[in-house]
Amino acid sequence: MTTLSLEAVSTVRSSAYRKTAWRLMPFLMLCYLCAYLDRVNVGFAKLQMMNDLALSETVYGLGAGVFFIGYFLCEVPSNIILHKVGARVWIARIMITWGIVSALFAFVETAWQFYALRFLLGIAEAGLAPGLLLYLTYWFPSYRRARMTVLWFIAIPLSGMVGGPLSGWIMNHFAGVHGWAGWQWMFVLEAVPTVIVGLLVLSYLKDGVHQATWLNDEEKALITRELAEDDQQKVTHASVGEFIRDRRLWLLAAIYFCVVMGQYAITFWLPTLVRNAGVSDPLHIGFLTSLPYLCAIAAMLLAGRSGDKHRERRWHLIVPMIAGAIGLSLAALMGGNPTLSILSLCLAASGILSATSLFWMLPTTLLGGVSAAAGIAAVNSFANLAGFCSPYLIGWITTLTGSSAIGMYLITGVLFLGASLVLRIPAALVNR
Repeated sequence: MTTLSLEAVSTVRSSAYRKTAWRLMPFLMLCYLCAYLDRVNVGFAKLQMMNDLALSETVYGLGAGVFFIGYFLCEVPSNIILHKVGARVWIARIMITWGIVSALFAFVETAWQFYALRFLLGIAEAGLAPGLLLYLTYWFPSYRRARMTVLWFIAIPLSGMVGGPLSGWIMNHFAGVHGWAGWQWMFVLEAVPTVIVGLLVLSYLKDGVHQATWLNDEEKALITRELAEDDQQKVTHASVGEFIRDRRLWLLAAIYFCVVMGQYAITFWLPTLVRNAGVSDPLHIGFLTSLPYLCAIAAMLLAGRSGDKHRERRWHLIVPMIAGAIGLSLAALMGGNPTLSILSLCLAASGILSATSLFWMLPTTLLGGVSAAAGIAAVNSFANLAGFCSPYLIGWITTLTGSSAIGMYLITGVLFLGASLVLRIPAALVNR
């Protein structure tokens, strides 16, 4: 191939992926931002809801975790359906139904109603995260996917940055309006964008490269060819039995379980940790919780770019997990000092959320075809049981001891364990 033709291919490649990224990534980020806004807000509702409904820390922790039981049961079936019927219809269904369920939290009066709605919310939302991860594999080959995955996962800290101040403002300014508490208004008002974006999915997303109206024929052919070459290096399973017996899947699930334990320690307990540092006003708590998420965005972008540049996946996951563990421990240790607590939480959020996004380079690089749809969902489904364990354990330990510090130390140990498990994955399988 001549230098000229190489330059021409490089130009077409850059144009094709640039246009695809600008077309898809902002909208996918918006979808996931809505998802995490509906997860972050229960942490803020806790600040008022527990007193209004006379709920204990254990009840809150169990209710926060019950979400992931419904999520676990429906995750794999949801992603297989998405692979068969197309991302556009199924992602729209997911978003519209969970938006409606989220709004219903405004009417909760008892612990059992709280548990029931959290369970239904998990069923409704199941499949979104692995569905969007699978969707990225339809558009970007492995060597470009770390940056795209990180861009998408930036929606998590963005939801914290937006959701914290927004939730605090709603809870302060809408308290008492039409006889509703601030937390009730928060659930309803923050569910509306989810339903609207869900409806927009139907007209905006495309199911594959062949439907990409923003690409010309040459660009479509190049992306299709590179995706096909990428798939040839991936693992596919001939049967359900072979799929279940694949030890790599279980290792991946165990690693991500450890990451998610840390992730939901941040998601559900960050407002409480800030309050424990001596801040009482919900609006001030909201603004202070945005700082760790802002730091996380910078860390995630740098880590994603570095991972793709060096085509190295293991240490780019191990180092953030260790940093996140150290940050959580320091945050618990510095409980009475607001400045040191916030700095520690910045380190914790940067490390844990970077690990959350960079982990997904492992299964999306290893798996292809229906195995990717089922495998990504299975890993995410099993690992998100940590979303049940993390808040429940921290809530139970806090009720038992009167302090959340011991729970944070437990999460720290889990993150160190997960970092050690990453080394069991052969570098040659994932460093590409």
